[in-house]
Amino acid sequence: MFRSGGKVNGVAMQFVVDTGATFVALGCGDAQRAGLDLTRAEPITLQTANGVARGWKLPLDSVSVGGVTLRNVEGVVHAADLPVALLGMSFLNRMEMRREGSTMQLRQRF
Repeated sequence: MFRSGGKVNGVAMQFVVDTGATFVALGCGDAQRAGLDLTRAEPITLQTANGVARGWKLPLDSVSVGGVTLRNVEGVVHAADLPVALLGMSFLNRMEMRREGSTMQLRQRF
């Protein structure tokens, strides 16, 4: 498991790199801290490791990790809090990932 500090819309978050997550995923508390307006988001049903959950899909203005900032990243917000944010494939697909032992390096592809 890889963890990293980062930011969503300029607000500090703790991420777990999750290649099984389709999108960058935030809990409702982190979404509030990041100033996300869920009234403009698309209500969705999320299929999670813990079962079905209610949430919202919306673009995140910016997601930053390790000096790389990507704009307009698809994200989801869970109705409940999450222990950490998930750095999912909507961010990772735009990166080159390289693992060396206990370290993962991410480099922006586009």
